[in-house]
Amino acid sequence: MRYLVTGGAGFIGSNTVDELVQRGHSVVVLDDLSGGKDENLAEIRNKITIIKGSITDIETVRKAMHEAEYVLHLGARTSVPRSVKDPLETNRINIEGTLNVLVAAKEMKVKRVVFAASSSAYGETPNLPKVETMQPQPISPYGVTKYVGELYGAAFLKCYGLETVCLRYFNIFGPRQDPSSPYSGVLAKFCTAFLEDTKPVVFGDGEQTRDFTFVDNAVHANLLACEAPNVAGGVFNVGTGGRISLNEVLATLRKITGKPLETKYDQPRDGDIRDSQADISAARKFLGYEPQVGFEQGLRITFDWYRDSHAKAAAAKEAAAKEAALKEPAKAEN
Repeated sequence: MRYLVTGGAGFIGSNTVDELVQRGHSVVVLDDLSGGKDENLAEIRNKITIIKGSITDIETVRKAMHEAEYVLHLGARTSVPRSVKDPLETNRINIEGTLNVLVAAKEMKVKRVVFAASSSAYGETPNLPKVETMQPQPISPYGVTKYVGELYGAAFLKCYGLETVCLRYFNIFGPRQDPSSPYSGVLAKFCTAFLEDTKPVVFGDGEQTRDFTFVDNAVHANLLACEAPNVAGGVFNVGTGGRISLNEVLATLRKITGKPLETKYDQPRDGDIRDSQADISAARKFLGYEPQVGFEQGLRITFDWYRDSHAKAAAAKEAAAKEAALKEPAKAEN
């Protein structure tokens, strides 16, 4: 099969591309590298086609989608805090970009578009776990844009017969999640804090809960959603069905690392919800989805990956410093 993965150089996207390549599929990646990284695809670069461009340019989207049978639309401006700071940019990329993807998919007659929706669509609906039949009440521009993407998907199915499936991700974490951005996922930041022996920062009291879901589970759901029968127009939660507080996450990292780091608590952030937990019964029933990796196992894998990445970065920095030192005497002689 031929797949287009928008945002394929990003965190979830590159992990999805890895699995598609492993299964022997033909893959095109469309990414403008504003959030994704070339290095995420380094090991499979010669097995895929990479188009550097934005989903906001419909001609680029059409070019990338040529002969695609399935489209995994993961390209987006992510982060709730970033959307609060710059709602116009979030709207342009997440809504206009998604509309471009759907229009091109309709024209190219692709079999199905799988859209990376978000649990942020639920907002502060008080009931737990979150069920897809609940009325969405997003409280951030990011949540609004992701819900609008779902509505557009439903409209394109009704108006044009384009099959769409929307997956509401719940706090995905794992290798390749960038910890350097101020808008990064909290687990990426926590892992980095433990590697650097700095106090992890929690916004709020740490008792807020999330359905933290290891990235392999999201990849599993993505590929199931492409080919599952009789699910066009469906919206499905992708999580584990459980929830864990940030304080419990930090306690687990202390256990994994053996480091008794204290926590720094700060003011809650605008747009953040208090609690989140997925009801995954619909995904189980209709997609055949079952979480593949539990939270603690996923956190151990993730921490190991960040530790290895830190070691590689430190080695590269040391090598660069040595090279620069060797060049200094040569400059002096000249």
